[in-house]
Amino acid sequence: MRSAAVSTARLDSRFRRHVAAAMASALFAALAASRAHAQFNFPSPDQADMKIDAATRAAVVESLATQVDRRYVFPDVAKRTALALRSRLKKGDFNAITSAKEFADSLTATLHAVGKDRHFHTFYYDRALPPDAFARGEPSAAERAIEELNARRLNHGFERIQRLAGNVGYLELRSFDGSPEAGALAQAAMTLLGNSDALIVDLRRNGGGDPNMIMLLMSWLFPADDRVHVNDFYEREGGRTEQFWTLTSLPGPRYVDKEVYVLTGSRTASAAEEFAYDVKSLRRGTVVGETTAGGANPGAMVRLNDHFAAFISDGRAVNPVTGTNWEGVGVAPDVRVPAGDALKTAHLAALTKLLDKASDPERKAALTRALDQVTATPPEPLDMGGPPNGQPRRVVMGR
Repeated sequence: MRSAAVSTARLDSRFRRHVAAAMASALFAALAASRAHAQFNFPSPDQADMKIDAATRAAVVESLATQVDRRYVFPDVAKRTALALRSRLKKGDFNAITSAKEFADSLTATLHAVGKDRHFHTFYYDRALPPDAFARGEPSAAERAIEELNARRLNHGFERIQRLAGNVGYLELRSFDGSPEAGALAQAAMTLLGNSDALIVDLRRNGGGDPNMIMLLMSWLFPADDRVHVNDFYEREGGRTEQFWTLTSLPGPRYVDKEVYVLTGSRTASAAEEFAYDVKSLRRGTVVGETTAGGANPGAMVRLNDHFAAFISDGRAVNPVTGTNWEGVGVAPDVRVPAGDALKTAHLAALTKLLDKASDPERKAALTRALDQVTATPPEPLDMGGPPNGQPRRVVMGR
């Protein structure tokens, strides 16, 4: 991905079949993206531990320091982090650690302390990692089948679409899936919500995903003739910058001249944070809830040895409006309330604005009843159990 436009040469055969339909060509062209092999992603939290020795610790630290120095997006921070890792090893800070899980956690803590990057992470795997465990490129047929099955079971991140009291639309997204199938669901969702008078997008349990889905959904929020520069991603390798713009051609009507609210929580992460940040910086909506997790630098998994790997950020988001991003600080809400109260707060705000603008007596009466109903209803319990449904790909950390 090297420019705002997506080259057809990069589309796989499955994708080409989708874009054959003229009506959906612009929709699905926005969602083409290369993927990493998926057979080794994030390890199971209940995997067996393993005892490690001094030689393993030294080899992993050296490999991690080398990879951070070579890949991390900020070369100066990369050098400081690599130096800190080698210094801790030399001083014997890791000598007492014999647990592979504990060692991975200790390395992660060092990365966070020095690099100040929330995406930095070291992982231990109880099963051996092959040399190409995290190789970029097209997944095998078997890997693709597993990916597609898991994505379907999660409905490609589209958790709930609802018409709330007072004709307020509600869309809960658990991940930003960049597949053509997810693009079709986005079209269906925006068509169903098109007649609502205000929209609430719930990202409180969204762990991230593909920025192309962000671009697609943002496109519905602006007029067709208003091509908006949404975000940039800078990559250290080659000094490349990839731009993301809204689409001028989409199936169905746009969702313009209507209030938009984005719900956030402390577990709103990565690409979900970008959506909230973009909406806020472009003044297209109101963010309601808690400050988000604070991870803005995309990257990839890197194999360190047979049982250890690390996620290293090799790029950074650069918002064209602010010139910066949300790394380490998160996206601050416009209206700060506990995450569990965010939906009710946004719903009441939407109804209040609609009532202020209403002139028809029947509509005003209906909105008043809806406002009274929502006011009397307690906030919806927010179950935050389990991990967010971000897809386990390179893009889960914001790419």
